[in-house]
Amino acid sequence: MSTAADATFFHPALLYRGDGEYLAGTVPFIRDGLSAGDAVAAAVPGEHVELLRTALGAAADHVAMVDMTVVGRNPGRIIPGVLRDFADRHPNQHVRIIGEPIWPRRTADEYSACLRHEALINHAFTGRDVTVLCPYDADSLDPEVLADAARTHPVLVDQDGTRDSCRYAPDDVLMDCNQPLPAPPGAERFVIAASGLPGLRRVVCAFGQRQGLSADRADDLVLVLTELATNSVEHAVSPAIVLLGRVGDQLVCQVRDTGYISDPLAGRRPVVPGQQRGRGLLLVNLLSDLVRAHSRPGTTVTEVRFALA
Repeated sequence: MSTAADATFFHPALLYRGDGEYLAGTVPFIRDGLSAGDAVAAAVPGEHVELLRTALGAAADHVAMVDMTVVGRNPGRIIPGVLRDFADRHPNQHVRIIGEPIWPRRTADEYSACLRHEALINHAFTGRDVTVLCPYDADSLDPEVLADAARTHPVLVDQDGTRDSCRYAPDDVLMDCNQPLPAPPGAERFVIAASGLPGLRRVVCAFGQRQGLSADRADDLVLVLTELATNSVEHAVSPAIVLLGRVGDQLVCQVRDTGYISDPLAGRRPVVPGQQRGRGLLLVNLLSDLVRAHSRPGTTVTEVRFALA
């Protein structure tokens, strides 16, 4: 686990107020990295992409910038599909990334997944030559969110300077995030054994299309729920209980089994060349709009959400 004294991996939180403080904390971070020959990326909300491009001028051409509201819509996708993807493509350079996964428009359920993500970054990059700077809007985010930032980041940066966080406890955060997930109200329920997987595909496809998913997204939903149900049958050695529901403009589906996922980074590691197995949970994160999970010995619940809008 990294600390403020770790000379390899750094994970500071930037607590900013207004565009001026945002740029004062991010632009020097980027320019210093470019001057040092580092690989630099910024995964931030779209309005901040434009803000950084304007402030950096021609230097912006040397920074990989992506809109986090798109690539990080599902927080479970950020480590494998954004942060590790960029870092792994620059194995011989120090890597600097600005990652801003939390913004005021996040829902409460999305925030819970973001909090787990921020805690897991400390496991995902321990021992790597990487710095991940995470901006937090201190004017617009709830005080509880800022307090959580102190629990998931070993170093805090604001207009008063840089300091170690005395509340840093990412593993405690992971335990707090591992809460039971209620069943979607009014959900259709299916008990699936290995022989029932082909039938599950047909049921899920019909459900998705009936609820208004496009044909492509219905195919994605089928793939996600089939992967989860297959994991239940193969690894939990128990039937999968599949719940298909809708809440507002989202499909909310769950797969429940008697297994236990002990690896906190399961589904958040990129596939390595030659890897034959272990892709299922990663695929779930890459395709879903939101993934939440609860696991303890004897019980695992994985919830996936697909937006209809």
